[in-house]
Amino acid sequence: MRKSFVGMAAVVVLVAGLISGCGSAAPAATTAPAATATAPAAPAATPAEAGVALPEVNPLDVQGDIITAGSSTVFPLSERMAERFRDEGYAGNLTIDSIGSGAGFERFCQAGETDIANASRGIKDSEIESCRAIGREPLEIRVGTDALAVVVSQENDFINDVTLEQLAAIFSADATNWSDVNPDWPAEPIQRFIPGTDSGTFDYFVEEVFDGDEARSLSAANQQMSEDDNVLVQGVLGSPYAIGYFGYAYYSENADTLRVLSINGVEATDATVDSGDYALARPLYLYTDADILQSKPQVAAFVNFYLTYVNEEIGSVGYFPANSAALDEARQAWLEAVGQ
Repeated sequence: MRKSFVGMAAVVVLVAGLISGCGSAAPAATTAPAATATAPAAPAATPAEAGVALPEVNPLDVQGDIITAGSSTVFPLSERMAERFRDEGYAGNLTIDSIGSGAGFERFCQAGETDIANASRGIKDSEIESCRAIGREPLEIRVGTDALAVVVSQENDFINDVTLEQLAAIFSADATNWSDVNPDWPAEPIQRFIPGTDSGTFDYFVEEVFDGDEARSLSAANQQMSEDDNVLVQGVLGSPYAIGYFGYAYYSENADTLRVLSINGVEATDATVDSGDYALARPLYLYTDADILQSKPQVAAFVNFYLTYVNEEIGSVGYFPANSAALDEARQAWLEAVGQ
């Protein structure tokens, strides 16, 4: 399992004069809903001014439509960044479809219908080949970190912590009842709610918990799959014997009715997620293409804006900032590509 997410390939080729003039000081970010009493404290925001700074983007000057699709995990973050982009003056159409990382890469790399693919996993070699087949060279942009949340209903009173080995049993045919995993747990059937196979969350969980053995993950009975994380939330809420997993933001939104489990005795915090001590921490990405950025300056402007202000918004959405080195690497690559 990866213990650090500092490294990231981010090479952007842009034409000079891509971003039009600097605007006035950006208005304050949209206020996020208040956290519930049982939710963990939101990760601390990192000021936009820290580290490498990109040229200012004035959203009032940005014209043209932007189409994005992909990860349901990245969706809340991209939705928040799009909301701020609009609040500060962007008047075009900015579409964000939540369809799963795999389906997002299909639209981006096969159909060529989108400008940006949102992803909660790295792009696969086969997807890179598909992109190249239609003349696109995928460009990876790190925007944050998610702690995948394993959750149960607050009515569940028998489990608070779980090991990776127990997770493998719980989410496979190795166990039918909870007592098959731990004899101190109830002799009740495990009700499983997991992301669909197009989801980057599913891919990541299979890689980390099952060493990439997808068949083992799909072997379990009494299992409901959905690309819509809100469907999974409602499923887990339906029974004290249900369990599920999804991006941390969806737990944060439902912390008054769900409980998140610690993994190997480690809770998800800024420090444990960044260090990799929390076993299910993963990077979040945008993918685009240099030719798209050259031909559609509105896309380049949005990516610039995203990288500049993401750490002011990511905590209120329920995710964790990428470490400063990772973001600086992306921003510096952008500056070098545009010759600044």
